[in-house]
Amino acid sequence: MNKILFAVLIFFSTSTTHATSANDSREKVAGIVAQIQRADYEGDRETLKKCYEELTPFLDNKELASRIRYWRGFDLWRSAINGFNDSVDPKELERLLMQAVDEFKEALARDPAFLDAKVGMISSLGYVAYIHRKEPESTNPFITQVYSLVDDVKAAARDNPRFIWVLGPILFCTPVERGGGIDKVMENYQRGLAICAKLKAPDDPLEPSWGKPELLMNLANAQMTKNPPDLESAERNARAALEIVPYWHYTRDILLPQILAAKNKAKQPMPTPSNG
Repeated sequence: MNKILFAVLIFFSTSTTHATSANDSREKVAGIVAQIQRADYEGDRETLKKCYEELTPFLDNKELASRIRYWRGFDLWRSAINGFNDSVDPKELERLLMQAVDEFKEALARDPAFLDAKVGMISSLGYVAYIHRKEPESTNPFITQVYSLVDDVKAAARDNPRFIWVLGPILFCTPVERGGGIDKVMENYQRGLAICAKLKAPDDPLEPSWGKPELLMNLANAQMTKNPPDLESAERNARAALEIVPYWHYTRDILLPQILAAKNKAKQPMPTPSNG
């Protein structure tokens, strides 16, 4: 065989094998990411733990490294959030959250323009500050980091729905006179939903695109807890979130029953005052 032709055949054979291997890795990672997102909604912390480990073999993949690190961080972050609902030891929750921060930092080191990693850091550090809320001297370093990251993302991607979602708790804890409070929280979530309505989902499953159901859920929660509550709107938004994610444990099994119980209580007749 002509030596040049042989070399060309070897080159294309090697290139095809490399491309096939890269595609296989991407598909496998995408499958694990899909499991992570479902396990998060289902409150399945055991599956989250398993999926975190299943991503480990792909950490050396330079092409996918930033996204793999992001989803490992997301996995830990959501395991901690679900852990709050399961009354997990706060020390374990803090460990998961700080490990998530490390993963998000690694994602940024590989892709400094990847602002969704900063979104994850904002929320993770915010939850750590919440765990230490009765120890102001412990919370200050975390809060300082949170506000620095918020400024970064606000300057570059203020319309990111996931950033808008993590802003909610910050606005809730901000005094009304400084632009916070429950009304600002609801306006924030409503703005996020308006933005979601105009967005097209990315073609790449490794790119974060979650946000709309989370915004609906938190808006429902805010509408339920404000004074006076708007329970009709809260129920409507909780059900809208479940239309997108029917298997969402928190919204289906905790939030919606709370809203319905509040509605039933509001319908109960007031007791007649006693004259005795």
